[in-house]
Amino acid sequence: MKNKCFAAIDLGTNSCRLLIADDKGRYLYNDAVATKLGEGMSAQNRITPEAAERALACFFAFKQEMDKHDVKAYRAIATAACRDAENGKDFVKQVFDETRIRLEVIDGAEEARLNLIGARDNVKNNPAKHMIVYDLGGGSTEITLATNSDNPHILHTVSIPWGARNSGEKFDLSSYVPANAQKLHEEILKYTDDFIKNSELDKYQGDVCFVATSSTPLRLASMIRGFGKYDREAADGVVFTSGEADRAIGRVLSLTREEMADNKYIGEKRSFIFAPACVIFKTIYDRLGAKEITASLKSAKDGIIKELINNDKTDQICQSRVRPKSRDCSC
Repeated sequence: MKNKCFAAIDLGTNSCRLLIADDKGRYLYNDAVATKLGEGMSAQNRITPEAAERALACFFAFKQEMDKHDVKAYRAIATAACRDAENGKDFVKQVFDETRIRLEVIDGAEEARLNLIGARDNVKNNPAKHMIVYDLGGGSTEITLATNSDNPHILHTVSIPWGARNSGEKFDLSSYVPANAQKLHEEILKYTDDFIKNSELDKYQGDVCFVATSSTPLRLASMIRGFGKYDREAADGVVFTSGEADRAIGRVLSLTREEMADNKYIGEKRSFIFAPACVIFKTIYDRLGAKEITASLKSAKDGIIKELINNDKTDQICQSRVRPKSRDCSC
């Protein structure tokens, strides 16, 4: 009997990701495309026609891949760019009209929850009773404190309205400028300090592990471990110290934008946003007091797949409990 297939699409401000898995949880297809949906949004708070075209082309390709795998069920989410753009709803409608993929614009809390479910796989064997997951996206950054358990309980979460792309445009950081980086640092500190206060993080110190999703920690992990190039699969689950991250970020921020473009761990597409990404990333792990950080390729898309498979299993159990009436039953 052919296994059922499920798909998750995660449309962020910078990248769009597709994950397809079978009902055993085996990954059959996993890809990310740099659609740069949020590029140019800071000017008028609108998704530009050029960005929309790039994203639509990606959705057409993803739809073909889903059809090829005969996907039974999917969930497609959109995050900060579609949340914030004045024409976000129009873009969502356009995606459905042209590709028949139904996009769901989720809030920061749901984004954090899905990231938690996905990323927890990389720290489930960590003895710490609590975990902090932070996801550095293109248009927002989510920080979540939760129990490190099979069914994690979220204790507190915050969605910071700054990510690598929108902060790079707003603070003019396509190349590293110390004064501009300091302004971004101070902006991120305000939200991080609120998170520390409102989560009462001091109560959990010494019993918290840290896991970071998105390509920034994966690229830093690739640098730190000397893979020779950016290798997201090999970097998934790599643990590095804050000291190692400091040294890697120091080297990155000493590069010009052109040098970042030529760097085997960064590349042309990321070179415009990697400096602000590093500023945000370092600000958060410094303020949270993280000594070790686990880089995670697993994120919201992996959380979606888990829930789709679990929901399917629940439906099967429910259906198996419904027995047809006997032919000679008088009731």
